[in-house]
Amino acid sequence: MIKQILGRLPKKQAKSGEKELAGAGPSLPSPTADTRTTTDLTTSSRLVSPSNYASTATNQGQSFVAARAAGVSNGFPASAGYEALPSFRDVPAPEKPGLFLRKLAMCCVVFDFADPTKDAREKEVKRQTLLELVDYITSATGKFPEHVVPEVIRMVSANLFRVPPPAPRENKALELFDMEEEEPVMDPAWPHLQIVYELFLRFIQSPETDAKLAKRYIDHGFIVRLLDLFDSEDPREREYLKTILHRIYGKFMVHRPFIRKAINNIFYRFIFETEKHNGIAELLEIFGSIINGFALPLKEEHKLFLVRSLIPLHKPKCVAMYHQQLSYCVTQFVEKDCKLADIVIRGLLKYWPVTNSSKEVMFLGELEEVLEATQPAEFQRCMVPLFRQISRCLSSSHFQVAERALFLWNSNHIEGLIKHNSKVILPVVLPALERNTKGHWNQAVQSLSLNVRKIFMDYDPALFEECREKFEEEEAQEAGMRSRCEARWKRLEEIASSKEVK
Repeated sequence: MIKQILGRLPKKQAKSGEKELAGAGPSLPSPTADTRTTTDLTTSSRLVSPSNYASTATNQGQSFVAARAAGVSNGFPASAGYEALPSFRDVPAPEKPGLFLRKLAMCCVVFDFADPTKDAREKEVKRQTLLELVDYITSATGKFPEHVVPEVIRMVSANLFRVPPPAPRENKALELFDMEEEEPVMDPAWPHLQIVYELFLRFIQSPETDAKLAKRYIDHGFIVRLLDLFDSEDPREREYLKTILHRIYGKFMVHRPFIRKAINNIFYRFIFETEKHNGIAELLEIFGSIINGFALPLKEEHKLFLVRSLIPLHKPKCVAMYHQQLSYCVTQFVEKDCKLADIVIRGLLKYWPVTNSSKEVMFLGELEEVLEATQPAEFQRCMVPLFRQISRCLSSSHFQVAERALFLWNSNHIEGLIKHNSKVILPVVLPALERNTKGHWNQAVQSLSLNVRKIFMDYDPALFEECREKFEEEEAQEAGMRSRCEARWKRLEEIASSKEVK
């Protein structure tokens, strides 16, 4: 059987003087001299008819199926069956399309990387073959024939859509410090996976890939399985997936609504069920680019995405892992439609942390970015609950929270909004400012509180004096109530002690 398989492989032929082309590019290790392409797909497609592609792919697929049946279930045995095919530059131009399909079929074999010493020679043969395929796709200048596209997708699917290794954090509580301190898990199969990802990325980006033809094979099922890979522990894989999905979104317009909906479903599952997913930051980064391209006025679907997905994403404990990307997405919405500022600010207040100071500092930073894009009308709708929360932050014993809240006055735009509404805002924040100036343990917070206090005093001295007097009256009343309460307790203690049973 093995002899029959080897007999079907073409004999190595002498070069025919074709021109050598560049290698796979800087993002991959440069292929060796004997793996570089020697012609382009334009010449090949002119000389070989589509029927030749079909027959070659069919025969080659049958050969590999037979070899698998005779050997092992996951890859060829080391001794026979998996041998390097001729280089593209060593065969005549008419044979290159068929050789391309055979190399694709050859790379559908998946090896076990759990043992680095197992099938080492075959793994290296496959790696070199993948590099040749990358080079071949990169140098193509003619449209890929119809029979090539499903073979590329089949090879990509066979390598990428795999059972993930068991996650070491599966039985641990998803705490922020756990995820920050642990090293990311690196997939041992990455030497092959990286090249497969690069091949697929270049295939998607290639102007020779017909979108109308490819969309039949890069369908909804394929996209869902691709999105499932975003939960990979390996950050290198997630980075490739992010770029590839973004290119698919840009090239296949028909799939755009489905991609948005599928990502939305991942967010729902993460927020309301698991709170465990490794690729939320990368998915949000994709959405940041998508939101940037939304046409105005915004569709109701997009506004619902903000309310039902982006704002609730502030709830999980691990928000620090993706907060930068989330903040960018939310700010993009406010910059697109300033009327959404009220919805966003009230959403932030709804999920405002109570006992997590580091999370509170992040929320204050995001709040500043949102307020920078907020117009006076929207600001007035939410300023009372907003500055009640800011006042609580000013009173925080955690100096970073109080300091970050005081930094809001460093923005000229936010300071202007506050000044124009000082009659409402000053009575809310002055008690916290006064207490900070008199007794906060941190010197920086005291100094910043004095500066903010001076801003209000210089802007409207009469209003400031009125609010200060009211504050002092309330403080005196509270002191009187405390003293009366202490007197009552002291009297009760005396009565209780006098009636003790001896």
